Amino acid sequence: MAINLKILRIENGLTLEQLAQQTGLTRSYLSKVERYLSTPSIESALAIAKALGVSVDQLFGREQQGREPITITKASERSLRASPDGMDMVAGLNAGRIMRAFVIRPSRRASQGRLMSHHEGEEILYVLEGEIELHLARRKEFLSAGDCVHFDSQIPHKLIAVGGTSSAVLVVIASKDGDM
Repeated sequence: MAINLKILRIENGLTLEQLAQQTGLTRSYLSKVERYLSTPSIESALAIAKALGVSVDQLFGREQQGREPITITKASERSLRASPDGMDMVAGLNAGRIMRAFVIRPSRRASQGRLMSHHEGEEILYVLEGEIELHLARRKEFLSAGDCVHFDSQIPHKLIAVGGTSSAVLVVIASKDGDM
């Protein structure tokens, strides 16, 4: 994403400071994303994409295709980001789709200080492996492999990995306008 972020920012005639103001993110954080030192959360990626007038797919360098009734994404066509909060987009790569699916591998260290996120739409979390602590506003839930939750994603939320093993969570986000 870093290469596309810088290119798209420059194409839009924006400085890091201007993009920071439009997204609510800090200039230093955006600089780290551009230099591959940080990978944005889903909420941050959505904010950046909105400010640049592109889809999250374009930020991640995925080629936009026309709206096809069936989309198959082969494992070889995507790559997991090597970051503490690895995020791998697994579905929803076509323009105009209202749903996106990610696999997130949160780490305890990276998740602890993260602020709650919120965005338009709905979200489904399905724990694939490990255990997580889910914060939904003031509510706290502990979820294990096989557990699932569906919620309005405007409710402030965050995931924290717990337990001694790695965690993986399938996240599906739906947005009415398909502008993810």
